Amino acid sequence: MKSRDAARIRANPAIQTSPLMSLLASASALQLTDSEIEQIVSEPTPAAVAAVKRLEGDFVVLGAGGKMGTTLAVMIRRALDELGRTDTKVLAVSRYSRPESRTVLEELGVTTLACDLTDPDQVAALPLAPNVLFLAGQKFGTTSAPAETWLQNTFTPALVARHYRASRIVVFSTGCVYPFTPIDGPGATEATPLGFCGDYASSCIGRERVFEHYSRTFGTRVLQFRLNYAVEHRYGVLVDIAVKVAKGEPVDVTTGYFNCIWQGDACARAIQCLEFAASPARILNITSEEKHAVRDIAVRFGELLGRPARFIGQEADTAWISDASESYRLFGPPLTSIDTMITLIADHVRQGGKLLGKPTHFEQRDGQF
Repeated sequence: MKSRDAARIRANPAIQTSPLMSLLASASALQLTDSEIEQIVSEPTPAAVAAVKRLEGDFVVLGAGGKMGTTLAVMIRRALDELGRTDTKVLAVSRYSRPESRTVLEELGVTTLACDLTDPDQVAALPLAPNVLFLAGQKFGTTSAPAETWLQNTFTPALVARHYRASRIVVFSTGCVYPFTPIDGPGATEATPLGFCGDYASSCIGRERVFEHYSRTFGTRVLQFRLNYAVEHRYGVLVDIAVKVAKGEPVDVTTGYFNCIWQGDACARAIQCLEFAASPARILNITSEEKHAVRDIAVRFGELLGRPARFIGQEADTAWISDASESYRLFGPPLTSIDTMITLIADHVRQGGKLLGKPTHFEQRDGQF
C-alpha cells in the first residue's frame, strides 16, 4: 500500500475496522481512495479466517482484475497473514485490462500474474494449487459482442476445469440463470429449473454445464456460486439507484425488487464455499435472505442525498429474486446490513467518490447487457 494511503488509514480508526462498522461515524469525513475501499471491503470475517485455517495449500484467484476478484484475493491474503501463513501464496490471475486493479493488488501484498484465460498455452502454464476461485467471465458488452461473451463464459471454463482438475473450485455464477419469480414469493431455489434469458444468462448456464461436466468426468470438487447482487462503494445495484437519485434522474421501478449482499460478505462466503465444493458439482445461492423494494431504497437515498427520488414505470409481478436460505443455514446471516450499505454508498456518492462506471442494468428484463 502507498505510504500516503497507509497514513490515512492509520489516522482514521474507522477505516481500520471491519465494515460492520464504526465506519458510519466518520465515513463522511473524507473521500476514500481505491486502496482504502479495498482495505475496508476486504476485511476478512472470523468465519473466512477459520475456513482459510482449515484449507491447506496455495490459492489461485482467476479473474482477479474484476470488480470482485481484487477484494477476494486481498481478503485471502489478509486471512493468511493473520494466521501467520505468510509463505502461502495467493496468486491473482487476470488480463488486467484495468491496470489500476493490479496496482492495488500488489500494494496490498498479493502476487499478480497476467494471463489471457482464453489462450490454452497460457492456461496450461499457470501454477497448480489446491484452492481455486474462478471469477473470469463477461457480462458487459454482451449485446454488441455475443460471440466474445460465449467464448469467455464457456470456452475458458473448459480450459480451466481441465487444468485444475485436481483442485477444489468455487465457480462464480449469477442469479440471472434463473427465470423471473413472483415478487410475493421467496425467490428461486437451487432446485428451480433454469431460464435462458438472453446471451449473458444462457452463456452463464453454459459455464455451469462445462464445470458440471468436468466435475463428473474427473471427480473435481466444484461449487457453483450463484450470486446476486454484490455491492460496495463504487459498484452495484445500490450505487445505480443512488447515482440516479443524486442526478435527479428517474428510477425505473418496473423490476421493483432485488436481493443484494455486501461484497465483503460475498467474498467471505466464497472462501467458506471452498470447503463445500463437491463432485458432482454443488450449487449455492448467495445473496440476502430479504427482498428490497427499489422504490423504498430510492426514497431512502433521496433522504440521505437531499434530492427527492423520482420514478418511472410500475412494479411488475416478477423479478430476479433468489432464495438464499441454504447459504444462511450453512453460514448464518451476512454481517453487513442493508442500512449500513445504503449509508456508506450515500456518503461516497455525495462526496463525488470514484465509481467503476459499470451499471448493473438490474432493471433490464430482456437479458440484454
